[in-house]
Amino acid sequence: MLDPLSARTLPGLVRAGAQRWPDVDAVVDGDVRLTFAELAVAVDEAARALAARGVRPGDRVAIWAPNSWRWVVSALGIVTAGGVMVPLNTRFKGPEAGYILHRTRAGLLLTDHGFLGNPYVDMLAGEELPHLSTVVTFNEPATGAVGWDEFLAGATPESPPVTVAPEDLCDIFFTSGTTGRPKGAMLTHGQSTALYVSWSELANLHAGDRYLLVNPFFNTFGYKAGIVACLLRGATIVPQPVFDVETSLGLVERERITVMPGPPTLYTSILDHPDRGRYDLSSLRVAVTGATTVPVVLIERLQTELALETVVTAYGLTESCGTATMCRPDDDPVTIATTCGRAVDGVEVRVVAADGSTVPPGEPGEVLIRGYNVMRGYWEDEAATKETVDADGWLHTGDIGVMDERGYLRITDRLKDMFIVGGFNAYPAEIEQVLARHEAVAEVAVIGVPDDRMGEVGRAFVVGRPGAAASAEDLLAYCRERLANYKVPRSVVFVETLPRNASGKVLKPALRGLA
Repeated sequence: MLDPLSARTLPGLVRAGAQRWPDVDAVVDGDVRLTFAELAVAVDEAARALAARGVRPGDRVAIWAPNSWRWVVSALGIVTAGGVMVPLNTRFKGPEAGYILHRTRAGLLLTDHGFLGNPYVDMLAGEELPHLSTVVTFNEPATGAVGWDEFLAGATPESPPVTVAPEDLCDIFFTSGTTGRPKGAMLTHGQSTALYVSWSELANLHAGDRYLLVNPFFNTFGYKAGIVACLLRGATIVPQPVFDVETSLGLVERERITVMPGPPTLYTSILDHPDRGRYDLSSLRVAVTGATTVPVVLIERLQTELALETVVTAYGLTESCGTATMCRPDDDPVTIATTCGRAVDGVEVRVVAADGSTVPPGEPGEVLIRGYNVMRGYWEDEAATKETVDADGWLHTGDIGVMDERGYLRITDRLKDMFIVGGFNAYPAEIEQVLARHEAVAEVAVIGVPDDRMGEVGRAFVVGRPGAAASAEDLLAYCRERLANYKVPRSVVFVETLPRNASGKVLKPALRGLA
């Protein structure tokens, strides 16, 4: 009989799954099919291989790779060995990944060298990473790296004697902020399991469901609401490394997919695909969306054209373990489309004025979150933690929202100036820091502007430096070399001056007016 506490840790979920659903598919990735029993064996082998490479409880281990069965096994192997998993965005360039590896003092990196033509190992050349002793590649060999098979072959003969507690850290997810430097939100085993018990219930996730995971594992939507939720409910993980509508349609038909979360653009691409009728999508039952504005007609089309049983929207931050509010399965289409639901069990949500007082229903204010799901703080950054989580435990989200009489929340704006590109958060301060280093740029301000396909994209307003010249394409090319593609502005506007207030702060609303 399993220790009751074991179900409150990620290794405990793996063991429990092997006992409850030993012959059920846990992961299906192309020709690779792992039952829950086989997944437990593979995770144990990965944990023993990590221990053989010197990974000890509390050590940070990074993964820089797209969705795959090896990502699942590696992440669960890390936490089973007592390590702390640090996921890296697959769109990162070398300096972005190098900063996080250096910041966390990660001793080991597991990576998919060559994904989409990106030689990740080579991209780290020149980065100062004194703690990084081992690089393991999932696929293509790389100079100085260990191959996956060689890595596993070095596993210790017995499982590492590690006991993981619910209050232990399981991962650090980095999220950028207004300072332009990423900050690492520390999340625990207990948070990750308890919160996604609630999430999976509200999402109507069942044992035996087959869950297509297009959402990247490197963010909490893909990992916590994906991998962890499937482990909790006995659902099958079907990873897709890159969204391609025809590939997704084929997987739905072939694997009888029942659950397919994603941003609104994913569903629009499927609904509007000219060959949709050629595929049998009758197995689909559940859709979970969010991240941006959701048209009411999209919810209606999902319910009518795809005959989905459950369509819900949700809201959360990395700092809230990915979820804070969620619609209920029986909510009407208008509620689902125009709100992001109400607080999940055990979590409080308030909307407050600048003085901290709660505003009346229907009035805008900053969204605050408090509960067991709030991060333990930012990794080795006490000052930033205190700025974000107050003395009473309220997480200040920086989002402006309106709450109705029912407690349903609608996000209307962002204090922190962030914009969302196809479901990914982009922070102007970080982009501005990069552009400001270009020799032809004197001043720069970046905002998000509407885009039919991506929801929002970046636009840079640039004041040129006297005696230097650069075209818009020059500046965009400069960004592409240094930033993930979703962060790269889609347009550049040259201006003589930036609008500022009396204290010298750039007036972003005025720039939005120009846009």
